[in-house]
Amino acid sequence: MTVDSDALPLAGPAPVSVRTSRGAIQCAIAGEGPAILAVHGGMGGHDQSWLLARALAETLRGKRVVAVSRPGYLGSALELGASPDEQADLYGALLDAIGITTVAVVAVSAGGPSALQFAARHPSRCRSLVLVSACTGTLQTPPEIAARLRMMRHLARLPGLPRVLRWQAERNPQAGARRSIPDDAMRERTLRHPAAGPLFGALQSSVFRHLHARLPGTINDIARFAALGQLPEGSISAPTLVVHGRADNVVPFSHAENVCRAIPQAKLLALPDGGHVSLFTHLDVVRQEAEPLLDARAGAPSHPLRVEDLHESNTAQT
Repeated sequence: MTVDSDALPLAGPAPVSVRTSRGAIQCAIAGEGPAILAVHGGMGGHDQSWLLARALAETLRGKRVVAVSRPGYLGSALELGASPDEQADLYGALLDAIGITTVAVVAVSAGGPSALQFAARHPSRCRSLVLVSACTGTLQTPPEIAARLRMMRHLARLPGLPRVLRWQAERNPQAGARRSIPDDAMRERTLRHPAAGPLFGALQSSVFRHLHARLPGTINDIARFAALGQLPEGSISAPTLVVHGRADNVVPFSHAENVCRAIPQAKLLALPDGGHVSLFTHLDVVRQEAEPLLDARAGAPSHPLRVEDLHESNTAQT
């Protein structure tokens, strides 16, 4: 029986453990049609990969989503692949195991390096590439993020506390959103948006579900990215969309500029007032640009933009 992916809860379908030639990886899979491989960021897992796919596509009907837990997150052991290139090859082994030939790859934040490596190392399997607020090279973790991670490590050791924090996040989304969206008008607009509000709320809540199982991968990402060279190491031929906010205080905008230099055919959607959660604060315009790349016949972006031709979009949620 085909599962209607749009009818599933925001958290997505129940995860499964898929045995591959490189070991067992956890993922959530639903739908039929052109496949989307969704890759989460820090403090993530298959549930946040699913949210990424749900956010980029107005509807997932007619699409098959493969939402992964990267190594070190939830049910995927870190030993499966600590580096971006190892994770990229793991994605290839996963697609082999479930019988998928090509995918549109979508990645957010810390999912960027492994997505780029997949596109470079497995070009015949990457139909298109969408990078959202993505790390694409050396990244030093901002002090406030490092401090929050230390706090999370302590919270994870206290029985029952993550459950309480999740309840608080669901009961009062404004409090958690204030950290990620400091602008009052933008925050109110995002939380009131019929699609962005629930998606962003689900993201905030998810962090506290199985909190301890999200930490090994996050800690690994921080250490790896601090010594990461400029990505990608190989050429990328897939149609590529790079979405990044100029006000991103987690992954600097220079990451978007650098990856567009490395992928000349990439289109850059630069959001002048966008922060690290631009996917939600600017959901409508991001969807408009991303959805064509999720189709089976994804072609090159209609108006490829090079770095020197950066287009400023003043469009925010309405």
